[in-house]
Amino acid sequence: MTPLRNRWFPTKESAPYRPRAAEGFSPSRIVLAKGSDTTAARRRLAEGICAAYPEAEVIEDFDTPHNRVSLGESDPLALHNAGKRTLVLAEHSSAVRHSTEEGNSCPNYWHFSPYGFCPYGCTYCYLAGTQGVRFSPTVKVFLNLPEILMEVDRTARRIGEPTAFYLGKLQDGLALDPLTGYSRQIIPFFADHPTARLTLLTKSADVANLLDLDHRGHAILSWTLSPPAIIEAFEENTPSLEERLGAVEAAAEAGYPVRAVVMPIIPIAGWEAIYQKFFTEMLSRIQFQRITLGSICSYPQAMRLTERKLGRENPISANLERRRGRMSDGRARFPRELRESVYRHLLRVIRQADVEVQIGLCLEEPSMFDSLAMGDSIGRCNCVL
Repeated sequence: MTPLRNRWFPTKESAPYRPRAAEGFSPSRIVLAKGSDTTAARRRLAEGICAAYPEAEVIEDFDTPHNRVSLGESDPLALHNAGKRTLVLAEHSSAVRHSTEEGNSCPNYWHFSPYGFCPYGCTYCYLAGTQGVRFSPTVKVFLNLPEILMEVDRTARRIGEPTAFYLGKLQDGLALDPLTGYSRQIIPFFADHPTARLTLLTKSADVANLLDLDHRGHAILSWTLSPPAIIEAFEENTPSLEERLGAVEAAAEAGYPVRAVVMPIIPIAGWEAIYQKFFTEMLSRIQFQRITLGSICSYPQAMRLTERKLGRENPISANLERRRGRMSDGRARFPRELRESVYRHLLRVIRQADVEVQIGLCLEEPSMFDSLAMGDSIGRCNCVL
């Protein structure tokens, strides 16, 4: 294969990106952890990020890895809250990985992590129950992006065919982009690559860094979207639906393929009318390439945090399947009958508005696809091409 051009690597002649504060994120402290001071480029970016938050306490802890930063809390909710107020700048030596999903129909896929966790406050967040976030719930920026992209390159060339690399499995893919400007390296990298393709998932409404880039259709941008009632009740400190849709429209105008992930679908009182209005209005404005539907799929540790925040009788917990053994991937879900009823209703609504859009289900069992006559959609997930 022809070697990549180097235009996605910053050079000495390149004008340095000037970090700006990310909307909705105001860390009280910034920890300079292991790897943040090892090159001039990393030090320069770290200094710019610190300058964007002049009121934050800056702590030098250069011998401590990103996942070992102490927050001085033992209570899980206090630890979680402290992590949301702490930004760690570090390096990640194993940022490119292959997922290992079992017990559901989703295909495994490649993903990479220039960030860890995210600044948003969604009360249903499944990431809060993953091992990496559970014990290290800080918001992280990994300063070794060129090395991460080189590993993506090596992996993609070894595979030898068009392959998606997902940015959004263990973080929000765009929430911290105003702070790092990483999209201005990531998008050109995938645009130049013969086989590596980007799929990115976000709730962010800030796409200013992306709109003038030559992406060549190699970057698929996806937004997690929910009705306003769901955002207001469960997605604290996130952009509104209208702000997100404005970002989707701007990205589509710039030629990016755009997708929607509607997950988790939460059957609050009046959910049928709420979601019908949401889909009808959204699909009248935007032509999505793919829509992925999904229910609550949360780890027990994350659900305990949800109940600490919302109380045990919240609309999510009240609907959870309490029996074990329905699916073997270890996640808490709504009962199958409820999920099927919700999907069936929403499939009908979507098809009334758009007969062409691809529709997938996330983290579901194969028999659910069969019940909904969606057998051909197994594997048609947001994280793959």
